[in-house]
Amino acid sequence: MDGVLLLARMLLSATFALAGIAKMADPAGTRKSIVDFGAPEFLSRLVARLLPLVELTCAIALLPAASAVWAAAGTLALLLLFIAAIGIGMARGRRPECHCFGQLHSTPVGWNTLARNAVLSAMAALIILQGQQTSSPSFIGWLAGLSRFETAVLAFSLALASLAALWMWSFFHLLTQNGRLLLRLEAVETELGLRPATPEPGLPVNAPAPPFRLSALDGSIVTLDTLRQDGDTLLLIFIEPGCGGCDALMPEVARWQRDYEGRLSIALVGRGALETNRAKAAQHQLRNFLLQLDQETSRAYQTEGTPTAVLIKNGRIASPVAGGADAIHALVAKATLPPPLAVGELSPDLALPDLNGTAVDLRGLRGRRHLLLFWNPDCGFCQQMLKDIQAWERDPPDGAPRLLVVSTGTPEANRAEGFRAPVVLDRNFQAGQVFGATGTPAAVLLDEECRVASRVGVGAQEVLALARAARNTVAVN
Repeated sequence: MDGVLLLARMLLSATFALAGIAKMADPAGTRKSIVDFGAPEFLSRLVARLLPLVELTCAIALLPAASAVWAAAGTLALLLLFIAAIGIGMARGRRPECHCFGQLHSTPVGWNTLARNAVLSAMAALIILQGQQTSSPSFIGWLAGLSRFETAVLAFSLALASLAALWMWSFFHLLTQNGRLLLRLEAVETELGLRPATPEPGLPVNAPAPPFRLSALDGSIVTLDTLRQDGDTLLLIFIEPGCGGCDALMPEVARWQRDYEGRLSIALVGRGALETNRAKAAQHQLRNFLLQLDQETSRAYQTEGTPTAVLIKNGRIASPVAGGADAIHALVAKATLPPPLAVGELSPDLALPDLNGTAVDLRGLRGRRHLLLFWNPDCGFCQQMLKDIQAWERDPPDGAPRLLVVSTGTPEANRAEGFRAPVVLDRNFQAGQVFGATGTPAAVLLDEECRVASRVGVGAQEVLALARAARNTVAVN
């Protein structure tokens, strides 16, 4: 039995040491996994720092005989906590990435994860029970009792295992690097039309929206047609009880329901206990809060994870599934944009940050004509005309408009473009859509009163034609 206990301690120590080191090497992935399991966002950073330290402490304390029982109790408590979190998530239909061993091994949780943790828990329980009845075998004493030959074999085995671990680490990082290169190559091939783009998540855009009959919090039955009566554009947001990201989004959803009433109907589709959801709706003053029995509506709309959202227009799917708070914010912003401006209409009161974070108001461009150039540093067509735009900046024709670059991307990427003109950031391309630009590169002229003075020019040829146009020769059709 002494040999079995010693082996169990060594296995548990190695497992927790590997898990702790792997989590410390990938703090961002660890934080994401903690949030996916339902922990609040504000606690994720603290837990991501403490958890690997606790795991490493338990791993070290399992080796000396004096602290083995207490360390086994700590590992058992952690394992039971992991089992409870995984079991609750699976019961709610959620299978986030385990991230138990950082980037070394990260797969969605399942029955195999529960089984592995159960075996480790049994080993920890055995150490605790046997340690209370007899003195736990000493790891140092076991080493001291080895013969010279056995010590040499152990040292050789450890050296061989270390070399194998180093080789696996190098091989893993080589695969990771190759994976990044393949992703970039696929993106370039997709941009050039050399390969089909990856299908968007959810139902195809313009497919009929699946009908549904769901219970509202007051007990009434609500259908898709019922919600469509409030407006032609409907946003369905799918949430889950215990989802930290969902709870953090609720105040924003309530604000959207108030601010965009009449322009965008928003309905929440959740599940769980009626009283719990009533309390949540009352806390945030939410409307159109619907409950599905299991996940029948989520499956019909092919949404995975929460929070997710999909836009419906005139009874048809109008967007891919948006997953996560940032994607849902972008989808709401896009859905609530006003119609594209026509020639002669006044520019909206739209403020965009420059590369230093200072807001630039488009209404502040009054007094001189401006050319708004819609840009993307990652766009191949933009890069093909970059030298022409730079040459135009160095030697503009008489009466040329001033240039304002409205770009996506990071400040660093846009600084690298080398524009002399000011650059403002439009990361979600909202300003481009306001002026009717559907892609990059594109441009539109504003007159001295900040009114639209031309149609949108798309592509290098039309953009440069607008840039070189004299004051009174701009086409406005």
